Amino acid sequence: MTASNQADPTSLPAIPRELEGDYEPESVQRRLALCEHVAGRSLPYLAGRPVEPAQAQGNIENLIGFAQVPVGVAGPLLLNSDSGSRQVYVPMATTEGAMVASYSRGMAWIAASGGARVWVEESGLSQHPILEYEDAQQARRAATQASSEQEVYKTIVTGLTSHGSLQSVTPRVIGRRLILRLVFQTGDAIGINMAARATDLIANRLGQDSAAQRVHTHGQDVEKRANALSLAEGRGRTAQAEIVIARALIEAKARTQPENLVAIARAYALGYAQLGTHNWLVQAANGLAGVLLACGQDVAYLGECATGFLDLDLTPNGDLYASVSLPSLLIGTVGGGSGQGTAAECLDLMGCAGDGRVGALAEVLAATVLAGDLSLMAAFAAGEFVAAHESLGRNRPTDRPDPSP
Repeated sequence: MTASNQADPTSLPAIPRELEGDYEPESVQRRLALCEHVAGRSLPYLAGRPVEPAQAQGNIENLIGFAQVPVGVAGPLLLNSDSGSRQVYVPMATTEGAMVASYSRGMAWIAASGGARVWVEESGLSQHPILEYEDAQQARRAATQASSEQEVYKTIVTGLTSHGSLQSVTPRVIGRRLILRLVFQTGDAIGINMAARATDLIANRLGQDSAAQRVHTHGQDVEKRANALSLAEGRGRTAQAEIVIARALIEAKARTQPENLVAIARAYALGYAQLGTHNWLVQAANGLAGVLLACGQDVAYLGECATGFLDLDLTPNGDLYASVSLPSLLIGTVGGGSGQGTAAECLDLMGCAGDGRVGALAEVLAATVLAGDLSLMAAFAAGEFVAAHESLGRNRPTDRPDPSP
C-alpha cells in the first residue's frame, strides 16, 4: 500500500466493533485493514511480525526480546488547528480494560461538537546545572558572567548539532550556589542527549572561568519528575485543547447535566490543592501512557507530561466549556524508539511520523487527554464508573484462554 492510497484525514469511519466475537481474528483484521488504509501503508509489526533484534541497537542493552502490550485504537478524534481540520485514530498500548472505550466515547462527543481546537507552543528543553562558590558574592559575579557570555554558549551548541540550538540562559543565585536555566530548541526530537552534552560543556566552561568549587551538570534535576517550575514555565512542548459541548448532547450521551460536571471539577480542585499535586487533570496519565508507549516514546517522562490543568465551566447558554493545558510534553517524532517497529507504524497511523510532525503529535495528545477527562468526569457525575469497569475492564485469571499448546 502506498501513500497515494491514504484515506481522507477529514472523514474517517467509525471503528468496527462486534457485540460478539470482537476479539476473533476476523474482527481484529477488519480494524487492522482500516488502519492500514488510513496510514497509507501496511502495518506488519502491529499485525504480529517479530521485530528484528538489530533494530533495538542503541536503545537497549542485554536484549532478550520484546514486550507484548495490546494496542487498541480510539477515535476518530477530530482536531481543529492553525493548519486546518483533520481526524485521526489514536493508538493506545494498555492492559487496562475500559480505557480505550472511555477515550473513544469522549472523542465521539468532541466530533459531534465540531472538533477540539488545539494549539502548541515550543517551550524548549530546559537543563539546570548548579555551580558552587566560596560565597554569595562570587556566585553573583558568576551569574553576571553567564548572562554576558550567552553568545559564546550558543556557539558551543552550534558546534554540537545542526538540529538544535541554545535559546536562553537564565542565572539564579541561591546563597553561594548558582543555578543556570539553559533552554534548548531540539527540533522534532526530545533532544535530551544533545542538551545534556551541551550543558556539561557550558557549565564546566563557566565553572573554570569563574573559579567554581564544584560543578553539578545534573544540578536542579527536573528530568522525569513532576515539578512546579515546568508547570509554570513549560518544558518541551506546551499543548492545549478546548471544546464547547451542547447541553443536549451531555444530557443524551453522558446522562447528566453540565452543572454536575462543573461541580465535581470544583470539588476535585479543592482536593488537588490540599494534595499539593502538579496534576490538576483527571486521567491524563492513562491516555498519555497509552499513546506514548504505542509510539515508542520514553514513558519515564510520563511524570512530567501528565501535569497540567482541566477547566470545566458553563457557557452563557448553559453548555459545557472544557479545556486542558499540558505545559510539559517531552516527546519526539524522530530519534529514540520512534522510528522502529510498531512505534513507527502507530505514528504513521496518526500522520505524526518524522521531521516536522512533533507539533502534530502534541496536538493529538492534548485533544486525547481532553476526551478522556470529559468521559471519566461524566462517568463520575452519572454514577456509571464502577459499572463500566465491571462490564469492560474485568480480566479475571479464569477468563483468560489457556496459553499452552
